[in-house]
Amino acid sequence: MICFSLLILLFLWLFQVIFLKYYYEYFKTSELSSALNTIKISYKYNKDKIYNLLEDFSYDKGICSEIVNNGVVTYTTNPLNRGCLSYYDRQSDVLKEKNKFLNGNDEKLRLRIVNSYLTNKTLVYGIKLDSNTAIFVNTSIDPIDSTVVILKNQLSIITVIIVILSSILAYFIANKLSEPITKLTKKSKELSNGNFNVNFNVNSDIIEIEDLASSLNYTKDVLKKNDEIRRELMANVSHDLKTPLTMIKAYAEMVRDLSYKNPEKRDNDLNVIIDEVDRLNLLVNDILNLSKLESNIDHLEKEEFDLISVINTITNRFKIFSVTEDFEFISNYPNSLIINADKAKIEQVIYNLISNAINYSLDKKKVYITVLVKNKIRVNITDIGPGIKEHDIDKIWDKYYKADKSHKRNTIGTGLGLSIVKNILELHKYKYGVISKKDKGTTFYFEIDRDKKRKRQYKRS
Repeated sequence: MICFSLLILLFLWLFQVIFLKYYYEYFKTSELSSALNTIKISYKYNKDKIYNLLEDFSYDKGICSEIVNNGVVTYTTNPLNRGCLSYYDRQSDVLKEKNKFLNGNDEKLRLRIVNSYLTNKTLVYGIKLDSNTAIFVNTSIDPIDSTVVILKNQLSIITVIIVILSSILAYFIANKLSEPITKLTKKSKELSNGNFNVNFNVNSDIIEIEDLASSLNYTKDVLKKNDEIRRELMANVSHDLKTPLTMIKAYAEMVRDLSYKNPEKRDNDLNVIIDEVDRLNLLVNDILNLSKLESNIDHLEKEEFDLISVINTITNRFKIFSVTEDFEFISNYPNSLIINADKAKIEQVIYNLISNAINYSLDKKKVYITVLVKNKIRVNITDIGPGIKEHDIDKIWDKYYKADKSHKRNTIGTGLGLSIVKNILELHKYKYGVISKKDKGTTFYFEIDRDKKRKRQYKRS
């Protein structure tokens, strides 16, 4: 800030003091040329007003004039003005140059002389108005000394004031702007090194810095949450991989060492191995599907299909639980309902929600599947399980989130089901959510926008 202020002051000193004479000379030269052109035009069209014009030039611009008619001076402005040629100049070489111009063929005269009486530089121009009349104008091309002194004094005072003010302003900026930014930068480096406990709050009166601090705190919280999810995901995926791999190895060794001679026992052991391989395959597929959805590289392949037919097909897959574990699937929906969506992904959503309901039904083995048709199509999957605590509801969509933070291997599924559901429904831009009460069960739902044409057809039917 101080250097910038000094740079501005340097330019002021250069142009107002050092280069002032050169600029003043350029300005007065241009002014003199313009005055001559004006005089020439005025003389051509209105000779009577030329004297008033010369007086104006004399008092307003400090331009002295002299009219010569047939070698005799017939008019002159105040010769005592500073810069005007005095009587003594008329006896010098200037007079010779004027006479030479008057008697010659040149139309213009330009002289740069030193006024011997007032010892300053003077510029003299002359033009011929007609064959008998010529006019000479002259003006000083040196700035007035007192003006230059005043400018120097003013600039000296201004220089001191500006340096002091710029120092104060620089100190203010350093404390109010630079210091908080420096602190935020240091804390950002701590965050980049994995310190998620760093606090970006800085006491600043600048709104933009406060906004930056808030954004960095939000970023820190998101990164911290993602890091926790990553660690938990790695732990749980490792657990889900380790358990079936251990069982596969154990049963394979059993077949090799013990049951290979007993066909019935061998087949049972091999079936266990196949089941565990299927579980591994399901886990890997879920991880890949979730990765594709979260990376936005998956896309929708929409088509028209019967939602009720899909629900019935998926429910039939779970009928084995009705036989083996006395599960009851209670449905309430119309016979047919055509929607336009990605069929494979909606199947995955319904499958994961029913699977989740089975896993958390505990002793009350009932799952309710309801489809309500109003302004929108709403699909509800309800279990009569322990419910979800209110502070955990927003977190259940996270990968492998568990309210008690202890991993429990699911009866079926991989623990990634709800994350996949969330990403698929958001990809469709469907509203979704969960309603739960402790010890009274949980309802997962999502809503499908209805096609207007089919909406009218449904009302008529």
